[in-house]
Amino acid sequence: MFGKIFGKPKEQPSVRQSLDKLSETREMLEKKLKVLEKRVAMELQKAQEFSKQKNKRAAIQCLKKKKLYENQIDALNNYIFRLQDQEVNLEGASVTVEMMSAMKESAQAIQGVQKKMNIDDVDKTLDEINEQSENMKQIQDALSQPVGIAADLDEDELMAELEELEALELDEQLLQPAAAVPAQPLPSVPKKVPAQKAPAEEEDELERMRAEMAM
Repeated sequence: MFGKIFGKPKEQPSVRQSLDKLSETREMLEKKLKVLEKRVAMELQKAQEFSKQKNKRAAIQCLKKKKLYENQIDALNNYIFRLQDQEVNLEGASVTVEMMSAMKESAQAIQGVQKKMNIDDVDKTLDEINEQSENMKQIQDALSQPVGIAADLDEDELMAELEELEALELDEQLLQPAAAVPAQPLPSVPKKVPAQKAPAEEEDELERMRAEMAM
């Protein structure tokens, strides 16, 4: 009943719808602006023509129209600037709303995860994990212990036996004869040494050569 009397409340437009409306209005004003600019140019041209014809009255009328159009152009520029400012503000608000929505959803998701977890359950789970790890370690230690004959062996005795074996091996190495060093061949001696002439023979031969040269 009240809806019929007062009418249904109007639904709030979405951000996208508001941006589309602003953009549509701005484009319409820009088209009107171009038309007015053409009229200004046309009235100016007519005023110049009437001035050449010495028709001052008609020229003044054209200039008045030109002035009116210019005032409308200034008003349209102001409207367009305001619409652009609204578009920028609305886009910024839209980004803020989307960011807050994303943050709210993430906060709700975190709360949902936290509701599924309980600090007592976490402590209990950690205790169970530690207990299982300790049990597994004890099992592994038990399995690694020697059994049967190996469990009865004395490690000290085995170590002493190993030392004796190492000592015997060292003695055997010391008792082995040293390896023979191959003999190096001696340098060969020339079989025949050229005989050297006695000093007297050298003097006689020298005198004979001098006499032959004098002839």
